[in-house]
Amino acid sequence: MALSETVEEMYQEVVARNPGEIEFHQAVKEVLESLGPVLVKHPEFGQHNIIRRICEPERQLIFRVPWQDDRGEVHINRGFRVQFNSALGPYKGGLRFHPSVYLGIIKFLGFEQIFKNSLTGMPIGGAKGGSDFDPKGKSDNEVMHFCQSFMTELWRVIGEHTDVPAGDIGVGGREVGYLFGQYKRLTNRFEAGVITGKGLAYGGSQVRTEATGYGCVYFVDEMLKTRNESFDGKRVVISGSGNVAIYTHEKVTQMGGKVVAMSDSNGLLYHANGIDLDVVKQLKEVERRRIADYCEFHKRARYTPNGNIWDIPCQVAFPSATENELTGRDAKTLVENGCIAVGEGANMPTTPEGVQVFLSAGILYGPGKAANCGGVATSALEMQQNASRDAWDFETTDAKLQGIMKRVHETCHAAADEFGAPGNLVNGANIAGFMKVARAMIAQGLV
Repeated sequence: MALSETVEEMYQEVVARNPGEIEFHQAVKEVLESLGPVLVKHPEFGQHNIIRRICEPERQLIFRVPWQDDRGEVHINRGFRVQFNSALGPYKGGLRFHPSVYLGIIKFLGFEQIFKNSLTGMPIGGAKGGSDFDPKGKSDNEVMHFCQSFMTELWRVIGEHTDVPAGDIGVGGREVGYLFGQYKRLTNRFEAGVITGKGLAYGGSQVRTEATGYGCVYFVDEMLKTRNESFDGKRVVISGSGNVAIYTHEKVTQMGGKVVAMSDSNGLLYHANGIDLDVVKQLKEVERRRIADYCEFHKRARYTPNGNIWDIPCQVAFPSATENELTGRDAKTLVENGCIAVGEGANMPTTPEGVQVFLSAGILYGPGKAANCGGVATSALEMQQNASRDAWDFETTDAKLQGIMKRVHETCHAAADEFGAPGNLVNGANIAGFMKVARAMIAQGLV
């Protein structure tokens, strides 16, 4: 969809004000492309200049993170926290530790988080943070030293009523534990609600580990139901082999699908009989090994270095690794090979060209800000439990997550219908997420 002249002008202002931040530009354009009909129907959003305001973070923090490795060598990394929008509640969004991290990545993720968090229906604003630190190959002691140094700066701007970080790529239970411990040490407060993704022993929530993967499958299941389909007997491929991919696999299998391919940054794993999830969990969660080692346990599986997972024929695909991993060519291949549904487990994993292929082909397509919001939704449930000094069991929390994902799908579907794009969940997600935040911003005045 082309941008209207007014919205195009706003987009060009964003590009000029944020040079070189290509992922952020892409995320902004994708949302703005959906908003033309909204601005016509609701001129008050234009009168209050909501688009320009929502594209500018409320606060951006960049800081130095010095740490010492096991050999005594001092390293310097860069840390970020972008507090994008607090109209709906305290800032909420993960921390990413990966060498690719720079301000543009964090701003793209934070911008997406505004609308994702809005769609959950929970009272949380949008933020994101992280560092160009790479935890791979580091000892526990080195990761601890880095996390403690990172939190020594970050603690000044977070709090359970201000900004609540969580995990993301490179930040799992180990890192969250070190970060929380340092926050507690600096503040002399056991403020459980200051960070989510904690261990169950000290304020964490059941299902939080599984939430993004489970939630994405629940969302795709709702999409499939609209065409009287289900996961039963479907061939499924999932890019990645980290937390999101693992628990997407688990829930797909529980719902009757067969996962035949997964991947990592080095290549593609294919197992025609279905990938053995127990082996993947052992390799990735316990031993921290590469997925190529799966072939030691299953001789008939095939690992292809630098292989393209989207070349594997499937009926349902879950891009669950990283941004812009699925191109227009890949999308065409999936459609030609009979794919009927795509659910984004990662943030913006499909390029604009790929998205257009899916929409033009009329396949079921769940954009990340809707399909993968189960993780942050369950983080908000963890915040609820922390605030009430409560702890729910797995079944209770999972049922709440499933209910949230069902409502998110209904909300996106209804917004797409209302604004003349029936079945287009990209437009539906963008519009529904935007309108809730926009109304809150108007209600709170010029802040």
